[in-house]
Amino acid sequence: METQARLVVIGAGIVGTSAVYHLTGMGWRDIVVLEQGPLFETGGSTSHAPGLVFQTNPSKTVTELAKETVKLYSHLTLNGQPCFAPVGSMEVATTQARWQDLKRRLGFAMSWGLRAELLTPEEARERNPLLAAAGVHGAYFVDDDGIANAVRAAEAMARAAEARGAAFRPWSEVTGIEVANGRVRGVATREGRIATDRVLICAGIWGPRVGRMAGITVPLCPMQHQYARTAPIRELAGETREVVHPILRHQDKSMYFRQTGDCYGIGSYRHEPLPVDPDAIPGHRGGPEMPSVMSFTPEHFAAAHAAAVELLPPLRGVPLAYAINGIFSFTPDGFPLIGESMDVRGLWIAEAVWITHAGGVGKAVAEWMAEGTPTLDLHECDVNRFPPHARTRSYILARAVQQYREVYDVIHPLQQMEAPRRLRVSPFYRRLEEQGAVFVEAAGWERPQWLQANEPLLDRYAVPDRMGWEGRHWSPIQGAEHLATREAVALFDLTAFTKIEISGPGALSFLQRLCANQIDQPVGKVVYTALLSDRGGIVCDLTVTRLGVDRFLVLTGGGVGMHDLAWIRSHAPSDGSARVVDVTSMYCALGLWGPKARDVLRRVCDDGVSNEGFPYFSARALAIATLPALALRVSYVGELGWEIYVHSEYGLRLWDALWDAGRFVGMIALGAGAFDSLRLEKGYRLWGVDIQPEYDPFEAGLGFAVKLTKGDFLGRDALLRIRQRGMTRKLCCLTLDDPAAVVMGKEPILDGPRVLGYVTSANFGYVVGTGIAYGYLPLSHAGPGVKVDIQYFDRRYRATVSEEPLYDPKGLRLRS
Repeated sequence: METQARLVVIGAGIVGTSAVYHLTGMGWRDIVVLEQGPLFETGGSTSHAPGLVFQTNPSKTVTELAKETVKLYSHLTLNGQPCFAPVGSMEVATTQARWQDLKRRLGFAMSWGLRAELLTPEEARERNPLLAAAGVHGAYFVDDDGIANAVRAAEAMARAAEARGAAFRPWSEVTGIEVANGRVRGVATREGRIATDRVLICAGIWGPRVGRMAGITVPLCPMQHQYARTAPIRELAGETREVVHPILRHQDKSMYFRQTGDCYGIGSYRHEPLPVDPDAIPGHRGGPEMPSVMSFTPEHFAAAHAAAVELLPPLRGVPLAYAINGIFSFTPDGFPLIGESMDVRGLWIAEAVWITHAGGVGKAVAEWMAEGTPTLDLHECDVNRFPPHARTRSYILARAVQQYREVYDVIHPLQQMEAPRRLRVSPFYRRLEEQGAVFVEAAGWERPQWLQANEPLLDRYAVPDRMGWEGRHWSPIQGAEHLATREAVALFDLTAFTKIEISGPGALSFLQRLCANQIDQPVGKVVYTALLSDRGGIVCDLTVTRLGVDRFLVLTGGGVGMHDLAWIRSHAPSDGSARVVDVTSMYCALGLWGPKARDVLRRVCDDGVSNEGFPYFSARALAIATLPALALRVSYVGELGWEIYVHSEYGLRLWDALWDAGRFVGMIALGAGAFDSLRLEKGYRLWGVDIQPEYDPFEAGLGFAVKLTKGDFLGRDALLRIRQRGMTRKLCCLTLDDPAAVVMGKEPILDGPRVLGYVTSANFGYVVGTGIAYGYLPLSHAGPGVKVDIQYFDRRYRATVSEEPLYDPKGLRLRS
């Protein structure tokens, strides 16, 4: 056993071998891979996985990870044997709801660059003659999906990595991870200690146990999953090829199928979730031959077997030759866990990764470790994305169980989880509840989507109705709230904003290095800025307010707060000269916005709030109804107004004081639905959709927030190169020509048959009176007046590239 290494990888399954394969391909050497059992035989989830690779996903990131996986597996061989069979995939619809969803999935495929098509029932049966003659409405087919031999692929990657200098050590159980001063220092095994300052955990279902060795939570729950294989089927008699039929999903019954020679494999989620305590899973020493497999429970398979026979009649009467309850991992939100822990430096994670994505995840984590940032936007998969409550054992279990139940469900983008709820509520929660708020959840925070108390506004404002998919989880009240905000004034709960205080003698130089905009401003100045990767991509989008000479307040979205906090902490100076403290729970906040906002504020505040005395993008301490408050004159809805922050214990009094003062000018409480349509009408970008690490500030239309002349900052060199070579695409505002049309986001944007891009954000502009969509288009199609199409399910909507912002283009209302 080595005594030191540049990197220790824990786990030699498909994820660990993929990461080491890519790292050694990038020139890394001195890597030791520890496996608790034998190599490439039996043990973890890789060894029993059926190997199906379906690339299509509503998430662009997850689809890209799968595409990279297909690319990798397709070129892998071991002893002359291929590791991947690109037989294609079919997803069949046996309900009208599923058939409509498959049309939506075709839109995802077009947006993400997959070769896909919709099939008639007859065309589906041509590709798989075992399908029932009736009951199938149609199918969705992807040409280059297929089946991976996961064990063979893992061994092929390991052999290549060994040839480049990596060492694989079987029967080397990890007994501890040494951490000192917040950083990895070594790994203890039964064979001795390995000194290292980097560890990559790829332990799969054992991940939570390994994470605890370093003092962190790996938020996943192992789940039992049923997979069986039939005895030979008469219709396939004499078939010598391993697989000919496309892999098949019957999502209406939560099932999938694959051919194995003259037999069929059946996978089923059609049973109540069967979670497994990570501590109850044995290791290899003294355990079963395959510790990731539990005894098959036929009582959970009965409904699945009946559904299988209904879809594939030749399976009737054919016994099962092999059946297991395999174990694999689910996270609270269904996404993988990738990245470096913000709690322990040098501790990297690649967990909860299916065979479908393992090749792409290995490449992404290797890029991240070797180059500082991956080429893909991985914020949905970032291991640091979860707030503290989501890392508790009870929360992980509750959400993982629900993820298992919903794995093949048709999920609406606005659909909310039902439990656990009411985890984080602001001081204004009761007041919003009294107004009939319909709450949505983000990072545990309860936020109103719309308020039933505003329904009478529909007598004053004409709001276009929505039908079908776009009308779900929506209310016309949102449109009325939008118009009332533009006309009078609204109060919006901003407590969910993540609030980070950065202070100390090194705070300014730290932020100057981290931020693209000029942070060295007078005390009381609010600065809108991006934080960039060294590739020039937009990693964070936030405001920085200078509260003192060496004290700053960073404000960012609640849903991305933990991601942004991790990025900031990962770049903080190691000498302690800049302290980074999450103060989110100390403060609550309200947005007071609208043309009558100043009238309201003057009623409860003796301090001057004139345009001259309190200009746009400035901050001041105010006394509001005897409460000490910090007010920032900024507005994400495009109207005159302020963000007002007070200590949480003052929150209820703040709400009541502002509400009483606003009754005389028609104040309403504003929901998040209208908040989104207001920001889009004004052309404000939303991080994670309109902007993210794959886009730079220039193409995103945010060049005004970059100060290349201020000196060096992270990403500056990349921006200079980008500016020199010029842009090839641009974020554009599109208006739908049909005033009744609305799209939801992620739909493909087309010029004839050519896919130009996809919709990043979409909503309706209730003042401008049209549906709005944003998307990145090549410069050839980015000019105002250019006509394009947006494909929504099986419809095409004509759209026009428009000058932006559509509302108040000169910003006069903001600065009034």
